[in-house]
Amino acid sequence: MVNTLWLVRKLGNFSSELISEGDVVILIQNGVLRYPSRKDWFVCKEDAERRGLKFDEKLLKSYEEIGQMILEARRVIVW
Repeated sequence: MVNTLWLVRKLGNFSSELISEGDVVILIQNGVLRYPSRKDWFVCKEDAERRGLKFDEKLLKSYEEIGQMILEARRVIVW
């Protein structure tokens, strides 16, 4: 189970120092412009596709997968 699910919408003042063990980060909206270079960081598949960006399949999470993760996470934070 995910402790905290972070949905990061834009670049800027989000810091990986906020992340704890068991947390997952999903880059959504303009956040997909940042490469998910850390463990348990992912990109919203549909948002990346709409911006013409390509990522390795293992880094992509669909809207459906994100919705399921929201339901299962202990806590959800939208940044």
